[in-house]
Amino acid sequence: MATRLDAPRIDSRHPSADRSDQGLVPWAIRGELILNCNCTVFCPCVVSLGKHAPTEGYCQAWAGIRIDEGHYGAEDLSGLNVGLILEIPGLMARGNWKAAAFIDDRASHRAHHGLIQIFSGKARGTTGLFKLLVSEFLGAERAPVEFTTDGKARRLVVGKKIQGEVVPVQGKDPGRDIVAVNTNYWMGPDITVATATRGRVRAFGRVWDFDGRSAEICQIDWSGP
Repeated sequence: MATRLDAPRIDSRHPSADRSDQGLVPWAIRGELILNCNCTVFCPCVVSLGKHAPTEGYCQAWAGIRIDEGHYGAEDLSGLNVGLILEIPGLMARGNWKAAAFIDDRASHRAHHGLIQIFSGKARGTTGLFKLLVSEFLGAERAPVEFTTDGKARRLVVGKKIQGEVVPVQGKDPGRDIVAVNTNYWMGPDITVATATRGRVRAFGRVWDFDGRSAEICQIDWSGP
């Protein structure tokens, strides 16, 4: 069953400087993120920081997060996975996003609450931009969220709701992937260029098929508030 989240309000891009952070729960996540969107070539948002429109004029995407190490306050988040769907009507930087989350059903009650706080932006810090840019949070569902790696392929499966696989794009040198390094992208500075061998979404009224479209792989090191 979906948990309805309050619509976020506009907040500071750098909330850690806000005195209202006092009393918020410290959190951190380290792991890997994969994302597949409807762009026909590599997503221009990585280098333009959302100032260039997606290749189709709008963005529809799914993402998966594997948490290798993490905590929300004293609650351990290590070993959990999260799935996301995102819908952006135009320039990423202009906001008005819609988003939804799938929270690993192995999470404890406290871990579940913490992950909702983090991915709704309410916990501030790295993901505080969701509170800034998302105008409608469609909800969060407990679900079996599987994030697996097979060689260089990464797979995210959330039942029949998200079924995705992404693989890196090889560069000139054999065995070396194309990587955009030293970026200011919010997810992390180094983004591996990838493509989706499978990208199916059947959730929250969305029916998307992004096989062969743009994808990204990123090592994440996020924290807050």
